[in-house]
Amino acid sequence: MRLRFGKRRADDGGLEVTEERGMRTLHLGSRAIQSAMRVSRPWDLELAYTRAMMGFLLFNPMPQEVLMIGLGGGSLAKFIRRQRPQTHITAVEIDPRVIAAARTHFELPPDDEALTVVEADGALYVRQHPACADVVLLDGFDAGNQVEALATQTFYAACRRALRPGGVLVVNLWGRDKAFPEYLARLARAFDGEVGWISVQYKTNVIVFAFNEPGALVRLDAARPGLAELSKRWGLDLRGFARDFQWLEGVAPLLD
Repeated sequence: MRLRFGKRRADDGGLEVTEERGMRTLHLGSRAIQSAMRVSRPWDLELAYTRAMMGFLLFNPMPQEVLMIGLGGGSLAKFIRRQRPQTHITAVEIDPRVIAAARTHFELPPDDEALTVVEADGALYVRQHPACADVVLLDGFDAGNQVEALATQTFYAACRRALRPGGVLVVNLWGRDKAFPEYLARLARAFDGEVGWISVQYKTNVIVFAFNEPGALVRLDAARPGLAELSKRWGLDLRGFARDFQWLEGVAPLLD
């Protein structure tokens, strides 16, 4: 693992942590930023796509169990743990270097009653733990590419089985990936079309929400009156997420 402070150069394929102007970033074999942390506010969500992934609050503002597949620097885990310590987070990460970096350089706290970090294959873990989570957060990239084992039809079906009643799978996809239409189609098949999305930064990231039961839009409409207070409590623009949320029928703009 390489720790460099200052302007970053091209990496040789290893894990790298850099810091410049108070922003610490994690890279895995590419220029792509896997995680970012402002040193003065280590619990905040610096990257827009991570904030958009918290859009699950529109449908479940009080999850009891959150399963994360892919740890990165632990930004989402730290944020949820700080904002809602009653929620238990299980973060599954296959690369021990990533876990070490999150703990050493990104202030991810030790395991406790609110957080459990598991070094394991996320695809295998999901298959082995049915009905284990209210929310599954899937952010599976390696060297800037989608991890294929975390984007198969079989895996998405396993994610549905891992959800409790009323559960939601939240997937970070790269909107400009040539395989994006296929990934979206697999999600739609696995969740019987109960799929919506939020586009982030001109389709750089597309955050897909897949629901294991119908009625998500009814829940969203019911939540709208309380979104101002919920946004204030979490420090997120949940009203903006609700405005930008689109159902599967509106997928055409993503495929242009």
